Amino acid sequence: MKFLKLLMLLLCIQQFAFAQKKPNILWITYEDTSPQFIGCYGNKDAKTPVLDKLAAEGIRFTNAFSTGTVCSPSRSTLITGVRTFEMGTGNHRSNYKIPDFIHGFPYYMQKAGYYTTNNSKTDYNVANPKEFIKQAWDESSGKAGWWNRKPGQPFFAVFNYMDSHQSRTMTFPYPKYISSVINELPEADRIGENDFAMPPFYKDSPEMRKQFARVYNSIKLTDNKIGELLQKLKDDNLLDSTIVFCFADHGEGMPRGKTNGIDYGYRVPFIAWFPSMYKNLSPWKTGGIVTDELIDFEDLAPSMLALAGADVPKYMEGRVLIGAKRAKPVDHLILSSDRSDNGVDMVRSVTNGNLIYSRNYYPFINEARYINYMEIGDIKKQMRKDFAEGKLNPLQKSLFEDRPTEFLFDLSKDVWETRNLVNDIAYATALQKMRKQLDDKLKASKDIMFLPEYELAQISKTTSPYLYRLDNPKYPFDKIYAAASLAGKRGAPIVKQQIGLLSNDNKIVRYWAALGLRSQPFNLLQPYKKQILANLNDNYPPAQSTLCAVAYAAFKDTQAESNLKKLIKSDNELLALMTINYLIYTPNREVFLSTIQGLLSNKKLAYNVQSAGRDFLRSLDIHIDESESSE
Repeated sequence: MKFLKLLMLLLCIQQFAFAQKKPNILWITYEDTSPQFIGCYGNKDAKTPVLDKLAAEGIRFTNAFSTGTVCSPSRSTLITGVRTFEMGTGNHRSNYKIPDFIHGFPYYMQKAGYYTTNNSKTDYNVANPKEFIKQAWDESSGKAGWWNRKPGQPFFAVFNYMDSHQSRTMTFPYPKYISSVINELPEADRIGENDFAMPPFYKDSPEMRKQFARVYNSIKLTDNKIGELLQKLKDDNLLDSTIVFCFADHGEGMPRGKTNGIDYGYRVPFIAWFPSMYKNLSPWKTGGIVTDELIDFEDLAPSMLALAGADVPKYMEGRVLIGAKRAKPVDHLILSSDRSDNGVDMVRSVTNGNLIYSRNYYPFINEARYINYMEIGDIKKQMRKDFAEGKLNPLQKSLFEDRPTEFLFDLSKDVWETRNLVNDIAYATALQKMRKQLDDKLKASKDIMFLPEYELAQISKTTSPYLYRLDNPKYPFDKIYAAASLAGKRGAPIVKQQIGLLSNDNKIVRYWAALGLRSQPFNLLQPYKKQILANLNDNYPPAQSTLCAVAYAAFKDTQAESNLKKLIKSDNELLALMTINYLIYTPNREVFLSTIQGLLSNKKLAYNVQSAGRDFLRSLDIHIDESESSE
């Protein structure tokens, strides 16, 4: 009996030592928030005492970035440690196949002895999500937390807060916002409609202030709930053994932020907090430290594995931020933004923290582009109303106009990104450097998102986009990228090159040639009308859809019109979505109205195609029933 008691005592000591050696790790994620609206990032109008205290005791990162600008692509990188443009997960809720050897990183933490829980958002943008989630988490549910682990077992726990999501800040009907946000706040916590400064690209009016106050109150509610979680951690006597990481999933959910490939969409508030027991693990020290080290979501998975003492898989190419294998800081990051819901887009960006450069491949689609879930929001309706009535200043109006091919903003002088410096000679050297950094990275990665989504879906039937991009004969990236690099650039010499590429033997090259022509001034296409019309029946559907959209927009061609009407009704959801998106931004589009209306009568219509159809009607100022919405 004495021997057994001694043995049990030794086992308890061993478990205690194990728990002390391996820290508990808590991730607190919240939705749709930019640093500009958090107190510790300099906003004196915000009420975020919990986040401010966490930063005052920990480390505040001023240059932390999501690798995407909408939730599911961002979470894809968070959970796998692989960039979306390498995995094929850049398009919102696309759920394409990933390789069998890639797991959610908590899977490896389990093997290192951790109890892993997620409470409770997943939205990882991968195929077979149930199996993927089952492998990654010991428990993933609204009841999950550290409380069901074995005695002495270290935990990795994620808690996600929806209270600052754009549903609360803009798309819920106002009465629902009142019940879900305002009524949840004590009166002293509420922020009034005149108690903050408006970002300059929104009209400063009572109507807009009423809507924008939702951002501040939703973040305040989030801050309160984070405080409650940290108090529970303390009540469970775990605060002194838990490292906390607290950050948003991407930038602000209001118009021009979320879904847009600029700093306002990418940059996130990010705070790390180390208890005294584990202060030695922080390479930044602790206690109100502010660091300008560049980090992004690709870095988090390998860093958590390093903290847990687990091996980092070779496919994770992000930096290890913590521990003996900490990688050297970098001088720039590559970021990306693709389709969000029914709104197509493609932007690739480079940032060094102070400057951000963005390359727009669909510049004919503006920053305030139609996305059904955003259009139902009162603030977006107000912005469109003010635009139609001529009440916006040039900056505010620019959100509804064609984008330039490139953006370059100096955040050190222009935090709201109001002055595009692409043509400023003082920034010419920096611009050239960032262009090269982008080219080098995309070529090295063989960015798989340069394939139209129609093609990604076809590939996923037999393999994964991740593996496909590594097969040179199947995916000649340099050849495709040469054509894609012309897209968005304007001018007669570029048009001539794109016309020549319409007869290329590579179908993806032809698609990019057509897409590039859509951004050209239509008068530059007139000399090439014969060549364009001769290719309207291209045997590759995405190329056909794109070129027909060009031919109808530039020439009102009847054959293009006929083809487009057939493509709108395609059984292939992605082909129909592509075609409708082109038409939303096409002049003289009224001729497609009856076809779109007929399409919307189909109750089995895919959600994104239905949403694009509704946006087409909105683009013609046709009233529609907006009772249907989704988070």
